[in-house]
Amino acid sequence: MVLNNNSGYKSDSVLNKKMEDLDKKEKELTAKLAKAARLSVDEAKKMLLAEVQKDLSEEIAKKIRSAEERIKIEAGEKAREILVDAMKHGATSYTAEYSLSSVAVPNEDVKGRIIGAGGRNIRTFEKEAGVEIEIDETNEIRLSSFDAVRREIAKRSLETLIRDTRIQPSRIEEVIKQTKAQMEDVLLSEGRKITEECGVYNLPIDLIKLIGRFKFRTSYGQNLGIHTIEETKIGIAVANEIGANVDIIRLGCLLHDIGKVVTSEEGTHVQVGVTTLKKYGLPKEVIACVAEHHEEKPFSSVESAIVWIADAISGSRPGARYEPHDDYVVRMNKIEDIARGFAGVEAVYAFQAGRDVRVVVKPDEVDDDKLTILAHDIARKLEKEAEYVGQIKVTVIRESRVIETTSAK
Repeated sequence: MVLNNNSGYKSDSVLNKKMEDLDKKEKELTAKLAKAARLSVDEAKKMLLAEVQKDLSEEIAKKIRSAEERIKIEAGEKAREILVDAMKHGATSYTAEYSLSSVAVPNEDVKGRIIGAGGRNIRTFEKEAGVEIEIDETNEIRLSSFDAVRREIAKRSLETLIRDTRIQPSRIEEVIKQTKAQMEDVLLSEGRKITEECGVYNLPIDLIKLIGRFKFRTSYGQNLGIHTIEETKIGIAVANEIGANVDIIRLGCLLHDIGKVVTSEEGTHVQVGVTTLKKYGLPKEVIACVAEHHEEKPFSSVESAIVWIADAISGSRPGARYEPHDDYVVRMNKIEDIARGFAGVEAVYAFQAGRDVRVVVKPDEVDDDKLTILAHDIARKLEKEAEYVGQIKVTVIRESRVIETTSAK
């Protein structure tokens, strides 16, 4: 009997506990239903969407990240395909003059007449042609000048004189004058060949003559005419692939290095190029391509970036440019030695193939007033004695330091 009473007591307790739990759950559900009953249809939809978005947000994020990675891979592969295909279009049949500085002499008698009595003929020739003549025991005469067009005029004039045999000061002056006049026609003809190869027509005559100078200009062994045609074809191919403005890129590539053949202006070839194109009224978009092709300014358009890309491909491809390592080292050392030879100079560093020279001076020997004079003097001496292409920028740095040390603890 006792066991039965205890068992009944336990059963009642369990039942009462369950009833309490059910009452609590009923109150919670009733409260939720009451809250839901006060929602409008739009509010209910928003609540439902919020719950769905919360559940799917992680899955969506994963899908986006996966898509981004796939796009990056595909974009990289497509970019490589475009550039490789564009480089195939860079082949050019244009012929450049790489060797402009030597003339064959048939015999010693002709060599003697070129020199003249007391060296008067050779002095006249150097003065009128603006070149230096080197004569040794070989059967060649070498013509030296940083201006390739001058070298070409001198070469043609000297060949004419050798054929004519009348080598005397008055005849030398006459032949060089005639050759200079003929050279204008040569430059126009060569300029038209380059522009037509690039698909550009109707440019001003004087601008075409400047482009004609590309044939006689090289940079580290790469002829400027060939480089320009090659770059233009690459740029056009890239533009066609991605839907950029072909006309702007065509002119931008053709004229990007025009500043390298303008000798009447001062500044970098980029600055001179921009000034020259403004003078001829070229479109501002084309001028921007020229101004930005060495990243001295941020790219203002996709066309400007493509001109830079095409220039880099043409200039950096294997075999495009060459310079023996020993010659490069000698040239760089000579530039640094020239600047180092000035009083008060502590250190000299040449950068960018010698086009940028940083000179650090001793602050106790060179004051601020002397910095400008020193930079000017170094630049002038480099002009006379250094071998370089383009221009050299000389930066003189004067720095004072004060050092103090704490006492030991």
